[in-house]
Amino acid sequence: MSLRKLLQENHLHRDDLIYPVFVVPGESVYREIKAMPGQYQYSVDQLERLVPRLKASGLLSILLFGQTVAKDSEGSSAASPESVVAKAVRFFKQALPDLVVMTDVCLCSYTDHGHCGPLVGHQIDNDRTLKMIAKMAVQHAKAGADFVAPSGMMDGMVAAIREALDAAGLTHTGILAYSVKYASSFYGPFREAADSAPAQGDRKTYQMDPANSLEALREAELDVAEGADLLMVKPGLPYLDIIAKLRAQFDLPIVAYQVSGEYSMIKAAAEKGWINEKAVVLESLLAFKRAGATAIITYFALDIAADTICAA
Repeated sequence: MSLRKLLQENHLHRDDLIYPVFVVPGESVYREIKAMPGQYQYSVDQLERLVPRLKASGLLSILLFGQTVAKDSEGSSAASPESVVAKAVRFFKQALPDLVVMTDVCLCSYTDHGHCGPLVGHQIDNDRTLKMIAKMAVQHAKAGADFVAPSGMMDGMVAAIREALDAAGLTHTGILAYSVKYASSFYGPFREAADSAPAQGDRKTYQMDPANSLEALREAELDVAEGADLLMVKPGLPYLDIIAKLRAQFDLPIVAYQVSGEYSMIKAAAEKGWINEKAVVLESLLAFKRAGATAIITYFALDIAADTICAA
């Protein structure tokens, strides 16, 4: 066993893990997500529940997702300085100053139609969306976010956000680009958690075709040219080949997202007694490292970070 460990080529460390957190409007909300057992929605006043767990886990980073009750066709409440995400950023930066706080920048949870930007007919208005997400990113950065993460797969999103951040004097805020985001069937549980399911249609006109891989390289190359600091591949496990392709071509850090469907499938199979949950989680996370991921967004982060296999 010692020799096996000595010769192990890839290693998983708690520092590699990023934990997603769902923040919702209201007060006294601490609600388990039915499709994602063990994951919760928090109102801002309940985020203090996470502080001791984050401290104990030793995790370095979280990724915040928000919602609103004031949905409209533009998603205008997303850019409010009093959004639940902005408030959550301020809370975590006060409670855990060394925590790296990332924020999702997308309008799907803020529009009344559930798409990632204002619509013209049945199509997203790309340019209007860029203006909205740039404003949203600036507000998150002003609240103290270390990274903003545009996830709508809009053309020019990284450049628009970088320009807006720089104009606001927020030059030290980084951009985690959802560079390669597929129109995947693995997102279902997330859409319950984030209240972001499209009211009609789907997102295939602006998310990538799962059949394509060369397109992934083109998308990532554009984000690099526009000023991205980190590149993401989403989903994770079904797209290990894409992670490897990006690792081979780009020298920026690559982030893999082990998405809600991946999480819920493992949880469901473990509940049935068909798999060993811990062993499967660790194996899947090591697969991301083997493919070339620098960091991994995973809902298992809190639970797995304290494991001795993952410890410092």
